[in-house]
Amino acid sequence: MASTSATLTSVVSPMPLDRNLFIFLKEAKYEFLKYLRIPLYSLSTVMLPVMFYVLFGLLMGRQGRAGQIGVSTYLMATYGTFGVMGASLFANGVGVASDRGLGWMQVKRASPMPPFAYFFAKFVVSMIFSSIIIVLLLTLGTLFGGVRTPTITALSLLATLVFGAIPFCAMGLAIGYFAGPNSAPALVNMIYLPLSFASGLWFPIEALPKFLQNAATFLPPYHLAQLALQVVGGGRGGLNSVHWKFLVGFTLLCLGIARIGFQRDEGKTYG
Repeated sequence: MASTSATLTSVVSPMPLDRNLFIFLKEAKYEFLKYLRIPLYSLSTVMLPVMFYVLFGLLMGRQGRAGQIGVSTYLMATYGTFGVMGASLFANGVGVASDRGLGWMQVKRASPMPPFAYFFAKFVVSMIFSSIIIVLLLTLGTLFGGVRTPTITALSLLATLVFGAIPFCAMGLAIGYFAGPNSAPALVNMIYLPLSFASGLWFPIEALPKFLQNAATFLPPYHLAQLALQVVGGGRGGLNSVHWKFLVGFTLLCLGIARIGFQRDEGKTYG
């Protein structure tokens, strides 16, 4: 009787903090290895923004100017935003939808793993792949695009874009909980590509029609791109606090939608 009571107490009592941290880090490690072993994700997510940057930033726009900075520098920031957005949406949107379809969520719930470890791992993987993309763009821009950025500027750009991945991770969760495993990739692309174009990520936003330039101010990729551009000496001006407030509000909205989807799934599965 005493041993049964001790067992029940150990099950229901919270895990020690160091044990929780270990589980969170382990989950993130294996989530990263999973995506690293999926070429469709790892190669396409990393290579798409890099390929676009080589084509438009290095081969076609190396000698051009975009306001006060060169096109190579401008597009390094905007294609960094493009890459961060893609890495976050596909890891969280398609990843969560796929795990739901396979029943992996039920397996996770049945295990003693803390519920938030799963979402923490998704966010960390998105930020790691985002970092890889940004480092590659910085390297290419410096070696072949004539981009000259001090180390502190490069680190600031990296930090801005990596933390800027969080709103798109939240957006991915919202998509992942309302899209099916087969429809999620198409839905992500339908959102990802038009948003990128309309936010001025593929070429300087001044080249867009005036109505799109005005509409871009309501789109989250535009605000992250402006933060990145201001780090490298570009952008359209405005206070950084305005851009961050927009992104924070967008993150909270998406997390609220994701929570509704999560509770809906819980209700369907467990009544």
